[in-house]
Amino acid sequence: MPKERPVKKSRIHQEVQKQGIVFNKDFGQHILKNPLVITSMLEKSGLRSTDVVLEIGPGTGNMTIKILEKAKKVVACEIDPRLAAELQKRVQGTPYQSKLTIQMGDALKSELPFFDLCIANVPYQISSPLVFKLLLHRPFFRCAVLMFQREFAQRLVAQPGDKLYCRLSINTQLLARVDMLMKVGKNNFKPPPKVESSVVRIEPKNPPPPINYTEWDGLTRIAFLRKNKTLAAAFKQTSVMEMLDKNYKLHCSLHNKEVEADFNIQEKVIGILEKLECGQKRARTMDTDDFMNILYGFNAEGIHFS
Repeated sequence: MPKERPVKKSRIHQEVQKQGIVFNKDFGQHILKNPLVITSMLEKSGLRSTDVVLEIGPGTGNMTIKILEKAKKVVACEIDPRLAAELQKRVQGTPYQSKLTIQMGDALKSELPFFDLCIANVPYQISSPLVFKLLLHRPFFRCAVLMFQREFAQRLVAQPGDKLYCRLSINTQLLARVDMLMKVGKNNFKPPPKVESSVVRIEPKNPPPPINYTEWDGLTRIAFLRKNKTLAAAFKQTSVMEMLDKNYKLHCSLHNKEVEADFNIQEKVIGILEKLECGQKRARTMDTDDFMNILYGFNAEGIHFS
């Protein structure tokens, strides 16, 4: 029985091509064809028979069918009507038809439904916004097992001091536990992409850390703009000082506090950084706890980042 599956998959691909469906590179359409990779992704997700699974970019449905065999329900988000029709046709008249809902449109612009797991071979150009859309989604889901371009996956799991450690790393790790699961070579796809891929597991922290995420994002944006610079140097940029000055004055007016006549935002900011003993630290070596301390320290003095 297992030997027949690859034949069926290649037949599906031939049918797709017969109908004149050319995979659209603008949508990042690289169809995962290796059943072993699909099986491994499903195993590592901890999929249960009671789960509702969200799949982004199901393509011709190779992974969708495997999920439908095990899950209670699959919601597949597909932007390409041709592939959605192909997937619909693939389940027609099978027991899976009633378990599959196809949500047409751009996953980034659509309201995502309730789901327990997200399992997907993600179109690479939407990787970053999709990760944050998922992590800010409520109610919480259990975990996501996602295929990304390898360097993007490495950034997600990078630690302070690593070459690839960046804003993406710290913003993701604030909200979730991220683990690298496996590497996937380009020959596992049709057509093969130009880059290698990796699969990661993302498990949201529930409850999330008690901070204002918009402010956190504002702070890390300043710090990582030049991640090798000291924080003192990053904060001294004119545009940063102007923004913080405006925010501080707004904070004072909202709380009926008078701004001192000789108030100087730069002195205030550098004073706070010195008090927190982090003016000479560099973003590339700092972890989430370091940034939380800085955010609390600034907020306590009435300085905000949103």
